[in-house]
Amino acid sequence: MLSDRDTAILEFEESWWLFPGPKDRSIREYLGMSATRYYQALRRLMDDADACEAHPMVIYRLRRVRDGRLARASQRLGDG
Repeated sequence: MLSDRDTAILEFEESWWLFPGPKDRSIREYLGMSATRYYQALRRLMDDADACEAHPMVIYRLRRVRDGRLARASQRLGDG
């Protein structure tokens, strides 16, 4: 089961572009946490089954971005 904080993070990630100003500032104002803590929590939620069930589109998008970054890094290092 997701905590209220985890739910708020996923809801924010669904629509962060609707908030005025830089994303880092919106994270601080809306969630009351640093951007570093936000991204740490978001990375943890990417592999959480409850998060995937509650917000599948957000989780699938985040995983796709992560997997693309990993693939590009692997190619740069000559592993792919």
